[in-house]
Parts: sequence; structure tokens; C-alpha cells
Amino acid sequence: MTVTAAGPLPAVPYDVTVVGAGVVGCAIAREIARHPHLKVALAEAQDDVGQGTSKANTAILHTGFDAHPGTLESRLVREGGRLLAAYAAESGIPVEPVGALLVAWDREQLAALPDLARKAVRNDCHDTALLDATELYAREPHLGPGALGALHVPGESIVCPWSTTLAYATQAVRGGVDLHLNTRVTGADRHDGVHTLTTSRGPLHTRHLVNAAGLHADTLDRLLGRRTFTVTPRRGQLIVYDRLARDLVRHILLPVPTALGKGVLVAPTVYGNVLLGPTAEDLDDKAATESTAQGLAALRDKGRRILPALLDEEVTAVYAGLRAATEHDDYRIAAHPDRAYVTVGGIRSTGLTASLAIASHVTGLLRASGLGLADPVDLEPVRMPNLGAAFPRPWQEGGHVLVCHCEHVTLGEIRDALAGTVPPRSLAGLRRRTRAGAGRCQGFHCGATVRQLFERAGRP
Repeated sequence: MTVTAAGPLPAVPYDVTVVGAGVVGCAIAREIARHPHLKVALAEAQDDVGQGTSKANTAILHTGFDAHPGTLESRLVREGGRLLAAYAAESGIPVEPVGALLVAWDREQLAALPDLARKAVRNDCHDTALLDATELYAREPHLGPGALGALHVPGESIVCPWSTTLAYATQAVRGGVDLHLNTRVTGADRHDGVHTLTTSRGPLHTRHLVNAAGLHADTLDRLLGRRTFTVTPRRGQLIVYDRLARDLVRHILLPVPTALGKGVLVAPTVYGNVLLGPTAEDLDDKAATESTAQGLAALRDKGRRILPALLDEEVTAVYAGLRAATEHDDYRIAAHPDRAYVTVGGIRSTGLTASLAIASHVTGLLRASGLGLADPVDLEPVRMPNLGAAFPRPWQEGGHVLVCHCEHVTLGEIRDALAGTVPPRSLAGLRRRTRAGAGRCQGFHCGATVRQLFERAGRP
């Protein structure tokens, strides 16, 4: 098992290298690891897996009911949702099938709901139901006044995105994949059938290459002589409300979607919080993950209409993520057999749901491009530490030392995370693995102890 974060990279070429260790890149590396005769690398520019869009999204496991029928995205979201639901059950990743309600607030939106129901059927989602206002308020009594009806989508779920990415990476590394962190790709060349990537840690050589670089997929594509899409970072700001707000909402509350996305929603999380967001701001800066006063004010205005009582609850945190939007309506996944290269671009917020199906699709493209793939083997299952509030946690068993009281994180959970196959290299990484410091006090009470444990483990 190899995870590196410094020093030179191996001089011997890999059979396959995946660039980008977000949820999609990790899923692809995991799938390729099922072919143990291959030497595989997973290169990530930052110091941990899942540091981009994968760590800052709405954490919804989609049915694909509202995808554009017939697109690659619609098929992979539909297939991926089923695959991830089964994988989560096997791996201990928390999932709650809370269902979603697309709420109509005016006559035009109400008139659009039947078409959305028919669209869902075309996307193989057959269990939606139209609700009138009486039925809607019976399901969501705290909903703001004036809603006219809704489309109920019972298959929509909430999921833990951090555990999902980490589970994929853990299985990949245990399956023989070399994970190279702090390895930013800045150049690319190909000679005699071998790609040579210029990285922040020196050259990396590989025969086949998969570009899963997320927000930077278009940049890498251009380094490799392709110019088929442009990534425009679309910022989504979100507000996280305290666990005491959880009883205010029973479903994922969605607006009727627009061309910019699914719009501002109110949703419970598997951690017991309530989310309000996201915004949809097209930017030029691929690092602009800061929250803004204007964006948060706009979210509060929309939230006041959707769930007025939510605005009286305590805010635990705010955050922003960037989605890899392009000028196309579909994923940009394509093989270039003459270059032994596969592009995996334009994977927006549905990438979490579709990740396992994308991985299978990409592996098929690699096979068609000449990569020798024998019959895949089953990887050793992983069991992730449960971070979900609706499921049994170690602190409930008794006899454990609590370190983070807000999130009920035990000393044992922190030690296990620090000793993991893909250990955290920052306090933020430890928080994503355990929830320590993510509660209502934001680490005010436990921060010193958590840092001490982190430093004693020899982390930088």
C-alpha cells in the first residue's frame, strides 16, 4: 500500500495514471485496481483526496429523474445511483432515503410538474407522484405559505460524500494503486507510447492516461492537444444550520429546476444538520471558494420563503464549492485511442451519484483503447466509520472517551482515522473523516485536543 506526499515519483512507467483524486477519479482508480496485473497511479494536486467539488456539494444521491433523457449523464446517474446505494450499504456509508419534493410556488411552476413527472418516466423513474397543496403541507407542515403543489420523488436520498470518496481511495490503495498527493500536473508530452507528465514532484511516466482533473480537466486536455470544452467554475454557496433545526424538514425540498441547475434547496444531511443552498455563480477563478455577504443574504431570502422557521435557527457553518460547468449539457467523457488517453470532464454535481458507473464506463473505454484488461477480481471490502446521525455511533456504546462533544466523536474514532490507509494530512482532513470540530462550536472546545492528537500522530 503506497501513499506519498513528497519526494520524487517512480521512474518506471505506470500502465495507467488517473489525474485527479476527487470522487470520480478515486472511483476510476478503484475500478482499475480490480485488474491486479496493472501498475496504476492516482495523482492529486492537493494534500488529500476529495479536496475539490467532492468535499463541498449538497450530498444528494440522485435518481436522475430530471436529467436530460438520452444523454450519457442520465444513463450514468441512473446506473450509478443504484450502484452507490448498494456499495454504501456494503461499506457502511450513511444513506437516508428521505425523498424529495419539487415545490411549485406559482402557476407556471405548477403547470411544469406534469412534464417533469413524464421526464422522470423517460429516465426510468416510475414512482413519482403529483401532490396538491393539502397533501404537500401534510408532508411538510413547516413549509412557507403559498405553495401550490409538488412533485414527490421518493427515491432521492442523502449520503455522506466524504466517506464515499475515502472508501474508493482506500480500496484503490489496498488494491495496489499508488496514490501520489501534492502532485500537480503542469505539463504533458508523449513519446514512444509513453506519456510524461511534468508535475510539482518531478516527471511521472505512464502508458495510458485518464484525465479526471475536475475543474482543471480542460487545462489538462489542452496540454494534451485537445480543445473540446471549457470549464467555467460555478460557485455554490451553502449555509449549514444546527442539528436543532432537523425536525423542521422531512424531505429534500427542491425548486422547479432552471438552466443554471437545480436551484436553491433545503435539505437534511446525514450528519443531522440542515442545508440551505446552493447559489449558482459562474466565475473565472477556479479557486474562488470563499463565501460572500451578498450570496449568503440571497440564500436567506430564498430560505425565508421555503422554510421560514429555519431562519430563526443557529447557523453552524457556511461553505462554498465549485462545480465544473461547461458549455455542453452533457458529460465530456471521450476516449482518444491514438493517444492512449481518456478525458473525463464536465462532471458537475451529479458526479457523486454517477461515480461508480462513470468508473465502469471509463474502464470500458480504456479496454477499447488497447489497455489489456483481464477478468476483474473482487476487491477486499471496506467498512467505513459511520458519520451519520441516524445510525449507531461508538459513543452510544459507552466506555468511550469523547473528544468532540458537539458531534459525539470519540478518541478511538480519531485514532483510527489517523492510522487509516489514506490518513489525513491536515486538521480539515481529519474533520472530514470524523466530524471532529464540525459541530456548533466549530472546534472551540475540542480544537486544542484534536490538534494535539494530530501532531502526536506525526502529521505535518
